[in-house]
Amino acid sequence: MAVLDQLTSQQAIDLENKYGAHNYHPLPVVLNRGEGVYVWDVEGKKYYDFLSAYSAVNQGHCHPKIISAMVQQAQTLTLTSRAFYNDMLGKFEKFACEFFNFDKLLPMNTGAEAVETALKLCRKWAYEVKGIDENQAEIIVCENNFHGRTTTIISFSNDPVARKNFGPYTKGFIKIAYNSIEALEEALKNNPNVSGFLVEPIQGEAGVYVPDEGYLTQAKALCEKYNVLFIADEVQTGIARTGELLAVDHEQVKPDILILGKAISGGVYPVSAVLANNAVMNVIKPGNHGSTFGGNPVAAAVAMAALEVIRDENLAENASELGVLFRSELNKYIETSQIVKLVRGKGLLNAIVINDDEESETAWNICMALKENGLLAKPTHGNIIRFAPPLVMTKAQLLDCVQIITNTLKQFEV
Repeated sequence: MAVLDQLTSQQAIDLENKYGAHNYHPLPVVLNRGEGVYVWDVEGKKYYDFLSAYSAVNQGHCHPKIISAMVQQAQTLTLTSRAFYNDMLGKFEKFACEFFNFDKLLPMNTGAEAVETALKLCRKWAYEVKGIDENQAEIIVCENNFHGRTTTIISFSNDPVARKNFGPYTKGFIKIAYNSIEALEEALKNNPNVSGFLVEPIQGEAGVYVPDEGYLTQAKALCEKYNVLFIADEVQTGIARTGELLAVDHEQVKPDILILGKAISGGVYPVSAVLANNAVMNVIKPGNHGSTFGGNPVAAAVAMAALEVIRDENLAENASELGVLFRSELNKYIETSQIVKLVRGKGLLNAIVINDDEESETAWNICMALKENGLLAKPTHGNIIRFAPPLVMTKAQLLDCVQIITNTLKQFEV
């Protein structure tokens, strides 16, 4: 078939199954257009997008300002590598550093790359500033974390699907319980080789686990007490998703290292970034780290436009207000539901827990029914369904989606 031939959904699925690696299990819907909170499949059916590309499309699909920035820059200069300066990167670095209140930014492309960058930065700081003996630095991480799927990152995952048959694993990590200040202090107090604490302010992939109020504040205080870097992975929770610009802003916590990705580009182009102040970032010297595409002019232009949209359209405030409404409306349904245990989240990062075990297919079947009813969502960890629509959603659209969700759930009540 010719490249431009229109495919049916089944033809597109068959092509992926035959020629693509089977490293994902997508919902069987084939999309070819998006605008705002909506996407359309190749047959023309319209859906609400309630996943937002795992929170990469916070600004809505194909936001005209972001698309315009990408097209304009792509017609001028796309890539120089970092062998030369370009006229966009410095503008982006200044814009983002002022936007998030840090001294310096190190640009990369993907969330996993940004996490790897933060780990390297933390270790180098440990040896050159804190004075830990070389190759002895350890970083504390949390159980049930999700920071990506590179070899180093899966080394400190406890997800058997991500880990099994990919060893040997990278050493130097201490796993503790999430949302436990006691576990964090125990790991810190008798180990002078700890250099950092890497944490998701809300564990998204694990099922939208929101820690107790004060957890992040206390964790940051412990890191300061023991001279350890507090590293916030805001790849999914950042850029207004939880009702604040950053999820750590709910507790006014300033990370020593901030990791951003996904929606820093509005889902238009791969962009990620690590931000830190000079006391940390200045340990990076020429040749220590890099990326051919990291900091390219298109990425810089897109990211600035994406952040301007977040600011100018008050998307954090909208996420906060609509998140309260969403959980309130779902809780009204849950009061008499047999199929849903609870709803949890912050802003427009939410999840419902299905009253079934993780091995069951109930959550998947609910998502299939939601698809038929015009709303796209996906299970995580078997019995949890994550709901994360674009932040440009209106109140009327949200209430329409709540109606779709509750009507669908009624089909599964005992």
